[in-house]
Amino acid sequence: MWESEAVGSPAPNFLNVCVKFKSTFSQTSLKDQVIKNIELKLERIRSADKFAPRTIDIDIVIFDDEFLNKDSWKLGYVIVPLAEIYPDYRNQETGETVSEIATRLRREVWLKARPGILG
Repeated sequence: MWESEAVGSPAPNFLNVCVKFKSTFSQTSLKDQVIKNIELKLERIRSADKFAPRTIDIDIVIFDDEFLNKDSWKLGYVIVPLAEIYPDYRNQETGETVSEIATRLRREVWLKARPGILG
């Protein structure tokens, strides 16, 4: 678990974590049948402001070994937690590993390890 400052608006800090799992769902089914239901149960309220504070935000970063959003390579709150579970995954454009990018981003952005939060 990693704590990061809110991006895009004044808001409380966020807690960030990555998980890796296998599923028989397609990417669309995973979003529609699993992620949206979890967010709904945890009272996620969506608004026009994509940076608004929220109770939870679940994103699919890699699906079928494909990195889905190239902009996420620049986000420490995505890459640093990802490096803990998939350090050798490579950025197809630069050839860098997630671990290498995470090391660089840790020097550029504020993130705080929060190992005791999940128990």
